[in-house]
Amino acid sequence: MTIAIIQIILSVVIITLILLQERSSGMSGLLGGSGGGFYQARRGLERILFYSTIVLCITFVVLALYQLYAGAR
Repeated sequence: MTIAIIQIILSVVIITLILLQERSSGMSGLLGGSGGGFYQARRGLERILFYSTIVLCITFVVLALYQLYAGAR
């Protein structure tokens, strides 16, 4: 039961982080543009959002696999 609550909280936080990343990409990114056609390194808050999203997604998957494994016992 506790794992399910943690997964719900993680999913809301992951969705929020993904939406924050989309806002910072500008209108061309939302409309399918390439954003000027050049690579831009992530700096500061963008980098924190990016890596936090990855870590939380991995945590979510690990918890889902644990819940699946624990439920099979």
